[in-house]
Amino acid sequence: MDASAPRPSWIRRLRGRALVAGAWLLARLPERPLLAAADLVGDVWYRLAPERRRLARRNLARIAAWMAATHQGDPARWAAATDAAALNRLVRDAFRHAARYYVRLARADAMSPADVERRFVVDTPELVPDALADPNGVLFVGLHLGWFELAALYFIRRSGRPGVVPTEVVGDPDLQAFLVASRERMGVRLVDLVAARRELAAALRRGQPVGLVADRDLTGGGSETSLFGHPARLPAGPALLALETGAVPRGFGTWQAKDGIQHARGGPVPIPEGPTRRARVEAYLEAEARAFEEYVAEAPEQWQAVFHPIWDDLAEGATATGGRRRRNRRQAPAPEIAA
Repeated sequence: MDASAPRPSWIRRLRGRALVAGAWLLARLPERPLLAAADLVGDVWYRLAPERRRLARRNLARIAAWMAATHQGDPARWAAATDAAALNRLVRDAFRHAARYYVRLARADAMSPADVERRFVVDTPELVPDALADPNGVLFVGLHLGWFELAALYFIRRSGRPGVVPTEVVGDPDLQAFLVASRERMGVRLVDLVAARRELAAALRRGQPVGLVADRDLTGGGSETSLFGHPARLPAGPALLALETGAVPRGFGTWQAKDGIQHARGGPVPIPEGPTRRARVEAYLEAEARAFEEYVAEAPEQWQAVFHPIWDDLAEGATATGGRRRRNRRQAPAPEIAA
């Protein structure tokens, strides 16, 4: 951390240490009762977070309407487009899955290779071998869907090489150190968003897998494309990195089935040819958005982006916490790619 940066308050440091201790404990307790408790936490969260609930409801209603109109995904979820009770159930499930996600995230460090193989299935088996055969680097581009870190564990262990993932640096040094150390034990090296572009390009040239989560425009420098039939902004970072290195982005999405198994699907999303760099980036984002729509349609309630502004016309100037929506322009414009 920069010595000139303000030191975190004692409250933030205490909270960070509590989170570290909680993660240590969660990794050592039986999973089934923890997930049952997470469902209860999700139900309480649903009731106590009205702004977050309303935003998720608007976002999920739009997704359900698109699914019904295009006949994508599970028909049982189409009802949420027209039935208020069905939409309420979908929103409540989103809160439950979000709570479950945090439990699983805390337990990821304790996952053995056998656990990963047992709990993760790639429905498109050519995804990983094709990516590993790319001479220009292994570039995976996903979204905040399901337990996406499990996909990273799977890809890295199949490649036999440590992976590199960009992330925002949290304000608490104890929590940041815990996150870095736990991810390193999993074979993942975290790099700061500010320096991500250079680090990721170097990793691709070394043959290391690089994973990007690109469904939220955190830096405010993304490009507009159509997502579920309406204009939304997606980060251009994956396209820019692919253009710089020649790597072919492999889009992927992961979600949990009813049997508890995490499923993944994906495939190449190559950068289209075009008259200009900008045109090629925009064409890529359109293709990426189509892939993201396909993945989210498998389990829209497991897409964590529904708790955040996706479309300006639905955001109504508010974030999930009730504050005014503001784009973060303090970050460097290049790394529009966030974990």
